[in-house]
Amino acid sequence: MFRRASKTLLPRASSAIIRRSVRPALSATMNLLPRSGVTQAQSFSTAPATSEPLIQQPMFCRQCEQTQDHVACTSMGVCGKTSEVAACQDTLMQVVRDVSQACMEARAQGKSIPKEVSVWTLAATFSTLTNVNFSDERIAEYTKEGNEYLKQLGGTNLGAPSKDISSMSLEELEDYGASVSVPKRGAAMGNEDAFCLNELATYGLKGVCAYAMHVHQLLESDNNTTVDKNALDVIFPQLHELFAKTNSDEPDVDGLLATCMQVGQVNATVMALLDEAHAGNFGVPVPTQVRTTAVEGKCILISGHDQEDLYHLLKATEGTGINVFTHGEMLPGHMYPKLKAFKHLAGNFGTAWQNQKFEFAAFPGPVIMTTNCISPPRKAYKKRIFTMNEVGAEGVTHIKNRDYSAVIDCALKEKGFPRTIEPAHFVTTGFNHRVVLPLAGKILQAVESKALSRLFLVGGCDGSQWERNYFTTLAEATPDDSIILTLGCAKNRIIHSPKLDGAMLGDTGLPRVLDMGQCNDAYSAVVVAMELAKALNCTVNDLPLSLAISHLEQKAAAVLLTLLSLGIKNIRLGPTLPAYLTPNILEVLSKDLNLMKTGDADEDLKMMMLGQ
Repeated sequence: MFRRASKTLLPRASSAIIRRSVRPALSATMNLLPRSGVTQAQSFSTAPATSEPLIQQPMFCRQCEQTQDHVACTSMGVCGKTSEVAACQDTLMQVVRDVSQACMEARAQGKSIPKEVSVWTLAATFSTLTNVNFSDERIAEYTKEGNEYLKQLGGTNLGAPSKDISSMSLEELEDYGASVSVPKRGAAMGNEDAFCLNELATYGLKGVCAYAMHVHQLLESDNNTTVDKNALDVIFPQLHELFAKTNSDEPDVDGLLATCMQVGQVNATVMALLDEAHAGNFGVPVPTQVRTTAVEGKCILISGHDQEDLYHLLKATEGTGINVFTHGEMLPGHMYPKLKAFKHLAGNFGTAWQNQKFEFAAFPGPVIMTTNCISPPRKAYKKRIFTMNEVGAEGVTHIKNRDYSAVIDCALKEKGFPRTIEPAHFVTTGFNHRVVLPLAGKILQAVESKALSRLFLVGGCDGSQWERNYFTTLAEATPDDSIILTLGCAKNRIIHSPKLDGAMLGDTGLPRVLDMGQCNDAYSAVVVAMELAKALNCTVNDLPLSLAISHLEQKAAAVLLTLLSLGIKNIRLGPTLPAYLTPNILEVLSKDLNLMKTGDADEDLKMMMLGQ
């Protein structure tokens, strides 16, 4: 306890296509931006005129879409993060950058990097994502562990703190965080456009590290018999090199733009690994109807993303009479044969993460958060919520080594569901690319016969703003002769729509809504698009395909960079664009790839139907 002072893994059929599609870093439009060292450098200030200078605020966080007033959270995070936690996270991210630079320099000297250092990079970075860790003590543990690795590697902390980080109190770690905050780092760079790209690369890297940590969990499992346990070894040096690039205050616009595209390319490889590891560990996904109504008996709810944790929970509860329900991004767990084989995997309870304060309070048993997204718990369920892995919240029991005994004891004491609700209601998930591609013939025939007018990809990260109803309105307004691919927690706005429930594409036998899985299953959508383009002898941008992406946090930033690095155009991103994007950078992305903000759903749909 810390005290306050007193190789590529893309499927063979699509790998060559994707490699050919990866483009240089928007070279056609890079000349629009000022070069490094020019006199056009701007000062770092985007605050409202009524606020004190950003550099003097208690905190400054704008890494997620929901940031206050679409500028930054400066006293308390909209997510519930305190200024103290924000400062500790700033300190931790500086240690991540310093360790990464030390790793890069050590490799250049022919030295090997212990694997635990690379795994720490993933876990420590993951802990700073939106809605992951609200415990400053847990963040401090990651920080001090990283600083010990830094000393072993012979590296130094940027800014040369007067006191060794390993011996700092929480207040001292917070003070140091203020010295490496976003405003301080932006001011040191002296160019808003360059620092915007630095932030975009950083937040994208956070998402990549989160996905890579999911991969690590799967590779280390006894269930893994198909993927090389050292498959991430080619990813670690790339992550360290990219983090090291963000550790410089040189306003190298061209270099940072290229770095962002490299982040997207690395993320494509990581998502491919994650896709392969999931299928290898738990079986090839199959479309599965999942019950969303109560089943009588004692129960446990599991939320987050890590399917390996779900597997071990199912093993631990086998024979106890306890039913297990999934929540949020764990819903796709039901599509894997090895997981759905457990008879007490009873169904899915609830919707997306932003509704958890009501849904967890209503659930009559304990709740486990394996990864993001957690909100600071309400008293109504704080004593029966448990965290795992990188997740943390003040006053909440943290599970280590997948020891679910306390959760099981809690479930047996709670009342459970008093009865089974009939008639039951179901949603269908599991339209992974391995399922959809065999249907390509039907889809192509539907396109050629005009039975299918357009494909829509509508999904991503959900949130609580009223403006996110855009994605529901858009999906429900799509014509009856169209198909909607959906994924991520934003799919809850679509799969629970009464208008779209059970909708079929004419007499083709194809469902109109295809739930592809978690947010990382954006990879599945890319593979499907690439293969359809190949079959039609065209590019992805020539397909009758429109994308509307709901973004919130840093995994969404990583996915966005992957799509941009593949040269995919006409992406509508919303409900607002990232607060850290400057007008100049947005102009570049808009001019070359037509990246745009979501607007009015009806007007956007008209443009989409015209291929715009």
